[in-house]
Amino acid sequence: MKPDRIAAEPASYSISELAREFDITTRTIRFYEDKGLLSPARRGQTRVYSPEDRVRLKLILRGKRLGFSLDESREIIDMYDPAHGNVEQLQRLLERIEQQRAQLQQQLRDIQSLMGELDDAEARARASLARNTDS
Repeated sequence: MKPDRIAAEPASYSISELAREFDITTRTIRFYEDKGLLSPARRGQTRVYSPEDRVRLKLILRGKRLGFSLDESREIIDMYDPAHGNVEQLQRLLERIEQQRAQLQQQLRDIQSLMGELDDAEARARASLARNTDS
């Protein structure tokens, strides 16, 4: 059974509504605004965020989770071009994902190497301690 009506997306959002929805602080949203990533309309002193602002915020937060800098997220978001299938945007996103993956793989190798060095240092320290307590 289908609902009689589909709930319409709100025409605008307050800063507190977006903060609640995305579980971030209003200060974080204002920071993104200060960086030029969001451009809400104003009604007096009140910020009024459009559905497009909400989508941009969602994409900024996704980029952050993927390890992208704010500048990288801005570049990718600003490339939105549905008239041309977003080809350039998607290619840039794939490039950035490949770069991020390579960086994380290098960090993983570095961590694994460090873990091996810690294991060796621990083994030497325990062996030395055992020799000193046996005497």
